Amino acid sequence: MPQARPDVVSVVLVNFRGSADTIEAVARLREQNWPAERLEIVVVENGSGDDSLERLRAGAPGVVLVESADNLGFAGGCNLGVARSSGGVIAFLNNDARPDPDWIAAAMREFDRSPRVGAVASRVLDWDGKLVDYIGSAMTWFGQGYKPFTAEPAPTRPDAARDVLFGTGSAMFVRRSAYDELGGFDERFFMFFEDVDFGWRLNLRGWRFAYVPESLAFHKHHASMTSFGAHKEQYLLERNALFTLYKNASDETLAQALPAAMALAVRRGITRAGLDSAEFELTRGGPDDAAETVPRQGLVPLYAIDRFVEELPGLKAARDAVQASRVVSDAAIWRLFGSADEPVLQDPDFLRGYENIAGAFDVTEPPTATRVLVVTGDPIGPLLAGPAIRAWNIAERLSADNDVTLLTMSRLERVPAPFELARVLAGDDRAFARYERWADVIVFQGQAMAVFEPLRTTDKVVVVDIYDPMHLEQLEQGRELGSVNWAKAVEDATDVLNQQLERGDFFLVASERQRHFFLGQLAGLGRVNPSTYEGDPDLRGLVDVVPFGLSPERPAHREQVLKGVRQGIGADDAVVLWGGGLYNWFDPATLIRAVADLATRRPNVRLFFQGTRHPNPDVPEMDIVASSRELAQQLGVLDRNVFFNDAWVAYADRQNYLLEADAGVSTHFAHVETTFSFRTRILDYLWAGLPMVVTAGDHFAELVEREELGVVVPAEDDAVLADALEKVLFDDAFRALARANIERVRSDYTWDRVLEPLVRFVAEPHPARDRGGVVSASAQRARRRRSRSGLRHDAGLVLHYLRHGGPRVVLSKVSRRLRRRR
Repeated sequence: MPQARPDVVSVVLVNFRGSADTIEAVARLREQNWPAERLEIVVVENGSGDDSLERLRAGAPGVVLVESADNLGFAGGCNLGVARSSGGVIAFLNNDARPDPDWIAAAMREFDRSPRVGAVASRVLDWDGKLVDYIGSAMTWFGQGYKPFTAEPAPTRPDAARDVLFGTGSAMFVRRSAYDELGGFDERFFMFFEDVDFGWRLNLRGWRFAYVPESLAFHKHHASMTSFGAHKEQYLLERNALFTLYKNASDETLAQALPAAMALAVRRGITRAGLDSAEFELTRGGPDDAAETVPRQGLVPLYAIDRFVEELPGLKAARDAVQASRVVSDAAIWRLFGSADEPVLQDPDFLRGYENIAGAFDVTEPPTATRVLVVTGDPIGPLLAGPAIRAWNIAERLSADNDVTLLTMSRLERVPAPFELARVLAGDDRAFARYERWADVIVFQGQAMAVFEPLRTTDKVVVVDIYDPMHLEQLEQGRELGSVNWAKAVEDATDVLNQQLERGDFFLVASERQRHFFLGQLAGLGRVNPSTYEGDPDLRGLVDVVPFGLSPERPAHREQVLKGVRQGIGADDAVVLWGGGLYNWFDPATLIRAVADLATRRPNVRLFFQGTRHPNPDVPEMDIVASSRELAQQLGVLDRNVFFNDAWVAYADRQNYLLEADAGVSTHFAHVETTFSFRTRILDYLWAGLPMVVTAGDHFAELVEREELGVVVPAEDDAVLADALEKVLFDDAFRALARANIERVRSDYTWDRVLEPLVRFVAEPHPARDRGGVVSASAQRARRRRSRSGLRHDAGLVLHYLRHGGPRVVLSKVSRRLRRRR
């Protein structure tokens, strides 16, 4: 395998007797709005048996040309191409496809937004851009993936970005680490559904498959199977659907779905061949000859099932590996199925059999799941502040096993997510009540209980996230309000917290310090009592530590943002990064004076404040921002050694700043807010491997000192802080030691690990013992099942098509359905 190049996109095209199309596709790729030095084109000549190889050498110079003596199918051809590629992201493009100039750039922006995105599905239209090839995926309960909008008129406006079960192999992207983790495409499939199987497996591993309509390609739709016979295409579809279902469905789902799928395949073959299965009944007459002529379509399911039987040993090993590594439930996967109750054929005899099977095996209903509502007061979109980051990751982790909606009381910008997104303005009780009725468990932070009456009166299980001791925060933040308003702000925040502490069933705090503090407050409210203590003497079942986390994926540098780009910051300067915002309880003044002092002997030192304007428009710029600028100006270091970002760095872009910095810093005053704070910016420093300088007194200062991750300094000491900055920036031996220690410690703070207490609680949600006893998980999650197979759910289909295809697609679908019924 070639040497890995993480910042490169490798596009793999598989050629089979289509060299003219392949040469045209390569030419289009060279027109991409993407740096040529970060693009690798790999063409696999897949055993065409003609002059394709010579024509490709002449017509597509500069590509990585890979020859296969035999036709390996689409799956094998793609895997061979990937093996010869070097990019950190792999793109797959049909050789008869034409990519839009922004095809790559749009997909890469989505990878940058979240390290959880393992693959990106492109929007694909026909060659003229008039009809849909792919704008979303769906999966039947019997294992056949399909593109529900194919051949429909293209919507006048691109549909919304969202997560999908799979993308089309004609135009999609995969993060190499995800591809390697899954072992690539399953070559048993040869062609058809290998992309469906790959997407299902990717989702089961906890990766997200994001559909990005801005990543656009156009496809010619060559009928590649025509010369082989329609029965062979149908055979591959039937066989591969069984492969897909058997490998990926859970034991419980497979026990019902597999026999039903086999029975339905037989019914499909009988229907397509025009056979009468009652012909062999003893009560029927007719010839008793040893042979009978049967159309090949009638043999398709028989042969497909028999090949499935033949492949079972290998499939069993693959299934064991898939099921052992899955971290996502069938209930969560089902949400990506779309219209799973889709007969495919509309023949009356087939539909009668479909209804019989669906009713007998109960396969058309989704698995039950706990419904979790996560509420935040912060905006949701590309720009995320701390509370929204925390709420997002809580929702993302819980969505692996539960049905999750993330609701914001502020601005909502639609971004792809593995859960539903919603917005309800504070005080709109009627709108919020609908979500309260839907939920089994409500997880919230901040002011939600104070502004929504349904949350105050709910009988649902309530998880209160009190990682932010807002009353202690107001002791500092409210200073500038005047004595009367200051006292009122602290009193109001205390009342809000007490209301939450009196009602909650389970509480999340960010550190052991906070846990001890809030246990005291709970005790003062009478919540530490024999009921909560019995069977839980350490009270972890009432209050547990869930700190902020960091991504298990390493940050990747995508573009230069500071060094050599920001005026005044050179390529070789030593950059100290202040991650996050500037608030009144921080001490930037001591830091600015220390940098000014250090600059007299280390003139290439640079301090960059990453965020000054909060993404929430309701959060005003604090006085500390203006006073910090003024101080830097007075000391003569503004825009020379000290720089302020005038906006807020997008959450997905912060890694670029972190990876260009040489050290991270956090300075604050010595007060009670510091004692119980949890500085989330420190986690970003851990994520990026940055040695750091922090003020003593909080949770992370203890960690930094104990694990030697940097230097801890006393509050408000300019000289000591200047020396500490010099040490982390210019002492190479110390920097190497700190980085090695950070590498060891960082895994303790990944989101998957820190959220384990919450995941355990939601798996068996129950009211607190002093609030009504324990409710079993089965009772909590029980859902009344309803039959809605076949043609009995048109209203749901209309909603599905309207949401993702628009009115034109709905009208087309309805017209087609009416024609079929007539």
